[in-house]
This record gives sequence, structure tokens and C-alpha cells, in this order.
Amino acid sequence: MTDKPFILVDGSSYLFRAYHALPPLTNSQGQPTGAIVGVINMLKKLVDEYQPDYMAVVFDTPGKTFRDDLYSEYKANRPPAPEDLKTQIKPLHDIIQAMGLPLLLIEGVEADDVIGTLADQASKLGMNTLVSTGDKDMAQLVDKHVTLINTMSDTTMDRQGVFEKFSVWPEQIIDYLALMGDTVDNIPGVHKCGPKTAAKWLAEHETLDAVMANAEQVKGKIGEYLREALSQLPLSKELTTIKRDVELDVAPRDLTPAQADKDKLRELYAEIEARRLLADLENNAGESVEKVSLKVADADYETVLDEQSFEKWMKKLSSAQIIAFDTETTSLNYMQAELVGVSFSLAAGKAAYVPVSHQYP
Repeated sequence: MTDKPFILVDGSSYLFRAYHALPPLTNSQGQPTGAIVGVINMLKKLVDEYQPDYMAVVFDTPGKTFRDDLYSEYKANRPPAPEDLKTQIKPLHDIIQAMGLPLLLIEGVEADDVIGTLADQASKLGMNTLVSTGDKDMAQLVDKHVTLINTMSDTTMDRQGVFEKFSVWPEQIIDYLALMGDTVDNIPGVHKCGPKTAAKWLAEHETLDAVMANAEQVKGKIGEYLREALSQLPLSKELTTIKRDVELDVAPRDLTPAQADKDKLRELYAEIEARRLLADLENNAGESVEKVSLKVADADYETVLDEQSFEKWMKKLSSAQIIAFDTETTSLNYMQAELVGVSFSLAAGKAAYVPVSHQYP
């Protein structure tokens, strides 16, 4: 049996985090690309570090889920996804598949439920699972076989890590979330019950059922709020519980990464003009990046070698409405890279390069 973990990626969590955390990049056609590049870089980092034998990237699908049937107001407060985010989903899925990574989109449930089901199946097979997510709800899945990883903070969370972060154990997370509710998902909780109060009650009584059974003993306003919430807390618990019994056509050991389709990746990376990803792909293949360079008629490229030429370009750039800017460095690793030169462009085929660290005879 492999010692490598079974990796499950919360693709929807990745996508939203990349969209909100990274600059709103676009290609020359105005197509949004920032979230795509952010997610792909995070996936590449995971694959490079763990070299998994089994892996899946899981996304939410459009439309309602069983939670909407349970509670019609579920996620009612959420605004629609921004258009410049939605347009990045299909290209991102295409790239993930071209990378050879299994992609799962299951209707009627959320990505969390698919991940919970696969993690549970893997645990029963004796497999260790690494769930890559930024979603706190996933902490309920953690056990001796399941660990969470946050690629943005580069941290992992096991059972002890869950307790250190939330002051409750993984098996108490569902009750903890139900007591607090969730304004983002519009899940009702106990009014004014925050993390400290929820953790305190569960430290005293261990379970939500026991907290509810002892509600009359809770003093003050918060006690009143708890008693007012008693009728809806079972629903809140059901809404915050990640399913572990979703019917799937695949099992953990079916989810083996395939060989990347490099020709397709070249095409897709070129469409979004992801030069770093193209360069990385070509470097790994031992080929020249020139194969995927864009063809521009009547190109006018200039190497700036004197102050007069530099000042001329500065004036052009200052008056331009939009420019492109790039750096040439000694490495793709930004922590190690040293600047070699900079380039800028005003339009397709109109560009200049300023050497910085070149050595001339």
C-alpha cells in the first residue's frame, strides 16, 4: 500500500480564495484569468510536493442541493457569483483535466459532501487522506486518517490542530457550527453565540443534545437566546453536517492522475496568455518556449540601451491608457529570482526591453 496520501482538493474553495486574494488579471482580449492562474499554481504545488497516486479536484455544481430542500432560505443572503468569476470556471476545468487530474462535479450535493464521502471511504480502506481547503466546516472530517492542509498559509491541521484553532474536537465541530450559525450560508444559530460561547458550552456538555437538554440552566440573555433557538437547532445541525454517503460512480482507488496532455495545456495556457505556466511547461518538457510564442505582424521591438531611448518610452507609457509589463528573472521561484531585465508594451507588436543585469563586452 502506498504511503502517499490520497489528496482531495476543494476546488470551489480554491477558486473563491484565488479570486478574492489575487489581482484581477486579464489577457489581451479582456478575458479574466487571475483566479485560473492562482488555482493552477496551488494545484501544481500540491502535486509537486506530494506526487499523489490518488487525487481528485472537486467543485460545486450550479443549481440546488438537498440543503435547499431542507431549508428554503439556505444561502439566501449570498449574492450571485461575479460574472468575471463565472467566466473562469469552464477554462479552469478544462486545464485541470488537461493536467490529468480527476475532476468531480456531482449534482444535488456540495463539493464538501463529495469530499466527505471519499475521505470516509478512504479511511475504511486504511488510506490517509489530505483535504486541501480553506473551509472551516471541513474540520469535522479530521480523524486519525484525515488531515486538512491550507495551501495559502502552508499549514496542516490534525485532531490536535483542530482543537488548538477552535477549542473543540473534530467530532464536536458540527455542534459548534450549529450553535453559532453561519451568516454567509444563512444557517440560523443561537443569537449572540460566538466561538467562545459555543466552545464553552461544548466543553461543559460535550454535545449539542446535552447543551439543549441543559438550556434552562444557562443564565442571562444568552440563556434566553439559547432557549428561543431550541426548535431550530436540529435543522442547523443537519445543514452543517457534511454527508459521507453520497452515491458516487468512483471510489478512492479509481481516482488516479493521468499523464498530462501537454499539447492541450499549451493551447489552453496560450489562450489565457499564462506565460509563466507556459514557460514552466516547456522547461519541464525540455523544449523551447518559442514554439508557443504569439505571431504578430509588423512587430516593432526595441532594446533600450541609452537614456534618450528610455525617456522616450517613459513618455509613451505615461500617456498610454493601458500597458503590459513583465520582468525577466534568473528563476521562476520568486523567492530566489534576481532581476535580469524589464519589458513593456503599448500594443501588440509594439514593445521594448530594458536590460538591467546583462553583461556586455
